[in-house]
Amino acid sequence: MKFFCLAGPFIWSLACASLSPSPSTTGSLISTPSGTVQITKNEQCACRRLTQSFGRSVILPGQKNYTQQTVDDYWDIRAVLSPACVFVPDTADAVASALQIFSACNAQFAVRGGGHMNYPGSNNIDGGILVALSGLDSYQVHNDTIDVGPGLTWYDVYKALAPYGRAAIGGRMKTIGVPGLTLIGGFHYFNNKYGYAMDNVVSYDVVLGNGTQVVASNVSHPDLFWALKGGANNYGIVTKFTLNTFDIPQITTSIQVFNETYFPSFFEAMCHSASVDERDPIAAGMIATVAYNTTTKVASASLLGVQEGVSNPPSQFANFTKIPATQRINNVTTLSQWAETLDSPKQMFRVMFSHKTMKPDPDMLYSIYKAWKAAVDDISDVEGLYPTFVLNEITPSSLRVAQTNGVGNVWGLEPEPLMIWQFSTGWANAQDDLRVEAWARQLTEHLHSINQKKGLASEFIYMGDAGEWQDPYAGFPYENVQRMRDIRAAYDPKGIFSTLSWGGFKLGL
Repeated sequence: MKFFCLAGPFIWSLACASLSPSPSTTGSLISTPSGTVQITKNEQCACRRLTQSFGRSVILPGQKNYTQQTVDDYWDIRAVLSPACVFVPDTADAVASALQIFSACNAQFAVRGGGHMNYPGSNNIDGGILVALSGLDSYQVHNDTIDVGPGLTWYDVYKALAPYGRAAIGGRMKTIGVPGLTLIGGFHYFNNKYGYAMDNVVSYDVVLGNGTQVVASNVSHPDLFWALKGGANNYGIVTKFTLNTFDIPQITTSIQVFNETYFPSFFEAMCHSASVDERDPIAAGMIATVAYNTTTKVASASLLGVQEGVSNPPSQFANFTKIPATQRINNVTTLSQWAETLDSPKQMFRVMFSHKTMKPDPDMLYSIYKAWKAAVDDISDVEGLYPTFVLNEITPSSLRVAQTNGVGNVWGLEPEPLMIWQFSTGWANAQDDLRVEAWARQLTEHLHSINQKKGLASEFIYMGDAGEWQDPYAGFPYENVQRMRDIRAAYDPKGIFSTLSWGGFKLGL
């Protein structure tokens, strides 16, 4: 029997969802705020069973909060898709039951924590089930750790720790969620001293593809514990992270802006910062960007620097402070107060990331910037074009943490200085999607090939700054990737997180 539930702009009501599809059902069309999609009998089966078991925790198209969950909770317009239903679990047991339902129905699903990974399908899905982890938002503060649910943002975590004068190593933007960033690595201002977010996880509560719940730590399932440190969403759904915290009641911040005349000095200071290798460093780091206005042809570089403790001006950014600036503001504050000011542009742009990694070289970095600027002018007719050149440093001391903590991580990087250069490109219209992707891909690969010839290139790709066309695992040591696949085979033998949940950066076969 075939049935269609077309009833105005929003369809597939609860009455429709309660119908039991027969084995011969081929599916239905549903209309959502984002379009019309085909729903197969498998996804109908899963949504129906979820509704029967969890009632109001399931949100269908046309119901209250569907738009919030599928549109408003994503910052990038490209990430907006049309799930058959949204499941908002509030316990690990509910997550386990859902995974068993997905397996029984052979239904495709996606998982969203904070939703900051922006490319289409990474944490949303057309026609499948979206598991939104926002209901798992509890936390518990301990002496030197904090237990956090995957429904929290890093700003939530910083606020929870603020009364205790402590801080965790997590995201730098207000809207970044705990699970995605932690499972792919995790850049923070204080990586140089404490390592990455993944290096500061004490344990993971994980629901596996068959619904089994395990705790992964250095004494329980240590192989899975290692694989989750940078291994992304290949193994299960984490329902609780236990994280290290540190005594950092105050921070010193530095906002500095430079005009194009001083860009060579800016890139030199960036490369120097990445190359600093102290055995007992002062925790400090930055967000460094170059913005270019294609209309006025004006470019400006910005430093948002953060240093632990009180040091006004912050000593770790002295090389930047030497450069004449159009704006310079130093302040003593707390991590939660600082994070509150840094938000993502909600539903303003379509955004494409692409990046490569290199050894710090200020002259080559300046050449990459000039090539990027000229290439941006070539696509300046793209409506709503908003180009940004982004730099992230990887210091030797940040990588040494994984080498000395007895666990390691999947990156397997040696403690050598590296610099990630990234193109973050915003635009307005869907008809320019393929053009912008081709532009970013060709430019990125061309400039990387020059670095390869010069002996400056690294093949490391950070998932959080990568385009959907990039392969982060190609930059991991071969033996680490093979070990990750072996662990995946052991913990997800049916391939639930390879075939039914295919979004995000997957290991492949």
